[in-house]
Amino acid sequence: MAKRSRKYLEALEKVDRTREYSPEEAMSLVKETSYTNFDGTVELHLRTGLDPRRSDQSIRGIVRLPNGLGVPVRVLVFASGEAAQVAEEAGADYVISGDEGIQKISDGWVDFDVAIAIPEMMRHVGRLGRILGPRGLMPTPKTGTVVQPDDLPRVIDEAKAGRVEYRLDRSGNIHCPIGKVSFSDEDLLGNMAAIMTAIRRARPPAVSRGGYLRRVTLAATMGPGVKVDTSAAYSMEQSAA
Repeated sequence: MAKRSRKYLEALEKVDRTREYSPEEAMSLVKETSYTNFDGTVELHLRTGLDPRRSDQSIRGIVRLPNGLGVPVRVLVFASGEAAQVAEEAGADYVISGDEGIQKISDGWVDFDVAIAIPEMMRHVGRLGRILGPRGLMPTPKTGTVVQPDDLPRVIDEAKAGRVEYRLDRSGNIHCPIGKVSFSDEDLLGNMAAIMTAIRRARPPAVSRGGYLRRVTLAATMGPGVKVDTSAAYSMEQSAA
């Protein structure tokens, strides 16, 4: 077992590990037990009953967080011709139009957080699967990152405003950042509700509600995990914009 620091153990004493807290109580406790000297990230961890080996249960999607993530998001767009100009004018940090940029990524450059592509560029982008795929940066229609040129301004704006991808990992878990410790409880809960709404809607038809979500935990970057009442978390609803 890894040795825990004194600060971690002191924070852990404030958490009742046998209890499942309401989302509101858990969020307040996560902020109280964050002991970093910097503005840490609050993370949402979901333990599901899904089987990641089954394609019909391997859920994945994109959620736009109503209150952002509190961090700058670097957006790269694969586009050519007029679409490249549209991407630049819409605020993309990087626009790749030809072989030189593709080769740069092939050589290991991945200093961006979100990659978006127009369909015409995917025949070039496909060569980067081994680089982008493991990092969750590969543009795909399923996550809304392969779009028509006319949609580039909207998608770039959403990416910069703060949107996160949720995906089932090999252990049947889902991990998502929901904001910074400095956010208000209300803003963090709003972001959590947006993710939980998307997760609830993504439940595969063959999986019962009781077998879908087994455990919900909130934690700061450096702080103990706080268990959340699963039923209360599952029922969270994103407020209408």
